[in-house]
This record gives sequence, C-alpha cells and structure tokens, in this order.
Amino acid sequence: MGDAIICYAGAMTTESDIELSGPFKATDSSGHAHDVKAIRIFDEGYGIIDVYVDFARTIDCGHKDSVLLKSIVERLRSLGYKGPDFGLGDPGLQESKLIVLEAPEEFTTFAQSRGWKNLAEDFDE
Repeated sequence: MGDAIICYAGAMTTESDIELSGPFKATDSSGHAHDVKAIRIFDEGYGIIDVYVDFARTIDCGHKDSVLLKSIVERLRSLGYKGPDFGLGDPGLQESKLIVLEAPEEFTTFAQSRGWKNLAEDFDE
C-alpha cells in the first residue's frame, strides 16, 4: 500500500493561480500587523470569485476581524479594484493561515483585467 497524499487547496499555489498581490502587512482591530504572503484567485471560474489571502503565520480570530478584512480589501483597492468590501467566504474553507473572501460582482472586472476567465460566458452564446 502506498502512502496517502493529502492536498489542501488553500495551502498550495499552482499554475492555475493568479497572484493579485505579493507580500504586505495587514493590521487587525488590536493594531497588530500580520504578514500577508499573497492574495490570489484561481484563473477561471463560474460567477462568484473566491479570493485567497495567505498569511505567513497563524492568525487568531482574523476571519472575524472586520478591520483586518478591510485592510485586505484596501490593498486590492490600491492595486486598482473599485467596488464594495468583500464578504467572508465559506466557513469550511477558512484555515489558520488562510482567509478566503467572497468577492462581490464588481470584482469581476478587476479579476478579468488580471487574466481571470468567467467560464459562464461560454454558455451565454
């Protein structure tokens, strides 16, 4: 019997990822700065885009810290995103070093400018 291989979608970067931002610091409500390694999305999808925020170290309660989440969105705005704040993604996707955000519809234009492909458009013909 071979060894089992366990894959964690959030922990790995693949060739299908688009990196939107490299390393930066994001501050939480207590004033603590967290080292973000990258903000990334998958290169294609249907409709709602999940945005993956990888941290260098474990973040305690970061998933529920509105100031930290706002800091992440402000980073995206500094890169050209124009639109409302993001919501927290599926609770099952959250990890100790990863926050997954669910982007609003307005994010689609920015994502497409970075190379994201909306697979649903193939069915609109």
